[in-house]
Amino acid sequence: GSYGAGMLGARLAKRHVLAGIYALRSLAMLIFILLPPSPLSVYLFAALMGLLWLSTVPTTNAIVAQIFGAQHLSMLSGCVFLSHQLGSFLGAWLGGRIYDLTGNYDIVWWLSIALGLMSALVNLPVREGPISRPLLHKPA
Repeated sequence: GSYGAGMLGARLAKRHVLAGIYALRSLAMLIFILLPPSPLSVYLFAALMGLLWLSTVPTTNAIVAQIFGAQHLSMLSGCVFLSHQLGSFLGAWLGGRIYDLTGNYDIVWWLSIALGLMSALVNLPVREGPISRPLLHKPA
């Protein structure tokens, strides 16, 4: 998944690739919860999500590098993925809390689908060029 997303990002607008990945995740979840549960549906869902899950990494890093430059890419990527980990914690905790309150994961699935679609939409207007910033100090 990551390799394929990186290849697509080299040929297409990275924001479109990233939006597509998030939209495909939401579509996969929607189809999964609407299908009758079976071992086959679980295996297919797991395989598709496995391909899609980390496929955001190369495109996200490439967009960050295009916007802010490569000089501080490792620090900026660390900040991006720290925020992903905070979101992962919140998702796991909130999912468990919702399950405790309702006795099922229905709301969690629908929230995940909605967040995936929102993620797809917020990536569409991203400008993939460098941000112009004023020079804060004169070069020596």
